[in-house]
Amino acid sequence: MAWSGSSIFRRYVAEMVANSSAFDWDADTVKVALYNTTTTPDNDVTTDVLSGYNGSGSQWVVANEVSDGTNWDVAGEPVTGRTLTLAADTIPADAADTPQSGASCTLAGVFGCLVYDDTLTNKPGFCYNYFGGSQSVTAGNFTVTWHANGIFRFTVTQA
Repeated sequence: MAWSGSSIFRRYVAEMVANSSAFDWDADTVKVALYNTTTTPDNDVTTDVLSGYNGSGSQWVVANEVSDGTNWDVAGEPVTGRTLTLAADTIPADAADTPQSGASCTLAGVFGCLVYDDTLTNKPGFCYNYFGGSQSVTAGNFTVTWHANGIFRFTVTQA
């Protein structure tokens, strides 16, 4: 099954609650890498390697990545202006509507992205985002415009 939606990795949430990983949304280098339709996202992966960028056995390998090598780098671009806000019953993680490629970027067949922690060894993912279909640009800027609700968000409810 190819792309059909966006999701936070279950592994990220579990490790955050258990305090068993050093994920740091504010301080670490967070990147966004672009992917084609060959990728089959799965939010239920059980290891950091499987949610991580270019991990052995992961869907997020370089072979499935879309880049032009100059204006949009292999391994992605930094996510800047990151924020974490406490709102009524929600905690959105957001960032500036970037990264933005160089002005002469050419990309085709971009279906979604992996948002991951580039500081940690296994480069584990926070989430993946589906772009709703194939996106492209020819000799122009490619910008990921995050949803108004953030890159990802937690909704807090009482059981």
